[in-house]
Amino acid sequence: MSQVPTPESIRHAIAQGLSCERIEVDGDGQHFQALIVSAAFEGKSRIERHRLVYAALGGRMRQEIHALSMRTLTPRDFQAAGTDDAGGGERHSGN
Repeated sequence: MSQVPTPESIRHAIAQGLSCERIEVDGDGQHFQALIVSAAFEGKSRIERHRLVYAALGGRMRQEIHALSMRTLTPRDFQAAGTDDAGGGERHSGN
């Protein structure tokens, strides 16, 4: 039986599977928004970046998380954006 995910549990899972400079997650138990800043994203497309996050989350994307909107930035992207919010990502279904 799967647990109800929380923003903190998702943040922790991402941090365990991906070296990140910054992770912010917000959500209501089904729909989540995340800002993820990682040097691992350097030179990767948006799809490749999202795949890295999905890999970090493992089966949770299929079993526990209904939808995750991600903003995946390199440290340079984050600095250039000068932002502290987790908005602006695309919504992805866990199904």
